Amino acid sequence: MEGEWVEWHRGYEGDRPLVGRLAVVQEAIRTFLDGSPPGRVRVVSLCAGDGRDLLGVLEDHPRRADVRARLVELDSTLAAAARARAGGASLAGVEVATGDASTTSALEGAVPADLVLLCGIFGNIADADVHRTVDHLAELCAPRATVVWTRGRFAPDLTPTIRAWFRDAGFEEVAFIPVPETTASVGVHRLTGKPRPFRPGVTLFTFLPKEERPSQRARPTA
Repeated sequence: MEGEWVEWHRGYEGDRPLVGRLAVVQEAIRTFLDGSPPGRVRVVSLCAGDGRDLLGVLEDHPRRADVRARLVELDSTLAAAARARAGGASLAGVEVATGDASTTSALEGAVPADLVLLCGIFGNIADADVHRTVDHLAELCAPRATVVWTRGRFAPDLTPTIRAWFRDAGFEEVAFIPVPETTASVGVHRLTGKPRPFRPGVTLFTFLPKEERPSQRARPTA
């Protein structure tokens, strides 16, 4: 029997809302890489799934050889798929770790990062955990690092509050993009404050039981 998140990834098949969100996330990644200065680029992706957001960009991007990335995914089937895709594309700088991305220890040795991906997380955890994660991001970031995050705009819409939390944590907003014809949205923020020393062993969030997740709410927001 396949796991919940393997089944969730089937939402990328066909013309579904996740396809539109993926396109926006990939464009944000591509824009970041295009504008990065020469040299090594460090990327971390939490709850990375099968890695298609980052890997789909790196496969044909001119900066692919500069990227050193760690993708952290708890589901072993999805992690194996990401590992196989990275290997098939000869992305030697991409490491896929099968592990729990909710603790900072999963990122030890891979941070400070220039790009942090938080996609598919904020809609599945408590609001307080979203706030805690944002507050700790400066410990994962290199100077001027970019963070790409996603969250649905289902009622009550938390995205204005999340954007304010980023501001309070020392980030400037680069973009906030509602995905057309869905409640999905993608935020892009850049660290303008000072990075903070990394601390391993910090729990950032806990996924809620499925029936309690904000992502399971009705979707009245246009």
